[in-house]
Amino acid sequence: MPKTGGAISPRRILIVDDEPFVCDAVKLMLEFDGHHVETASNGKEALKIFEKGKFDLVVTDWKMPEMSGDQLADTIKNLVPEQPIVMITAHAEMLQSTNISLKSVDAIVPKPFLLDDLRKAIAKVTPHHEPEKKQGTRKREG
Repeated sequence: MPKTGGAISPRRILIVDDEPFVCDAVKLMLEFDGHHVETASNGKEALKIFEKGKFDLVVTDWKMPEMSGDQLADTIKNLVPEQPIVMITAHAEMLQSTNISLKSVDAIVPKPFLLDDLRKAIAKVTPHHEPEKKQGTRKREG
C-alpha cells in the first residue's frame, strides 16, 4: 500500500521527460506518496494523454526534442489556463537568467532533486487540492 508521506493528499499527475530513467524515477517517487501517475516521453505524447484525462498537475522536463517543456506548458495553459505546471530541469539557473519565457510554469525544481523538493513544489502549486470524495460519503441533512 502506498504511503502518503503525510505531506500532501494524492493527486493525478502527468510526468513528461524524454529520458526514461528520469521519468520512471519521478513516477516511483510520486507513487510512493500515493499519487496516480501517468507518463509521456515527449510533448506531443503528453498532449494526447492530457487531452484524454483530467490532471491535478503536470510535471515536465525543459530540454526535450521537438517540443520543449516551456512550449508544452504554454500549450497546456492555452487549453486549461488554471492547470498547475512544475518544471524539473538541470538548466534552472540558465533559464532564470535568460529571456526564455516561463510564464506558464508555476514552479521550477532544479535537477538533481530530492523527493522532499518535489513535495514542496507540488504543495505550492496545488495548495487547495482536496482528494476526490467517494460516492456515498456525504452526510445526510435533516
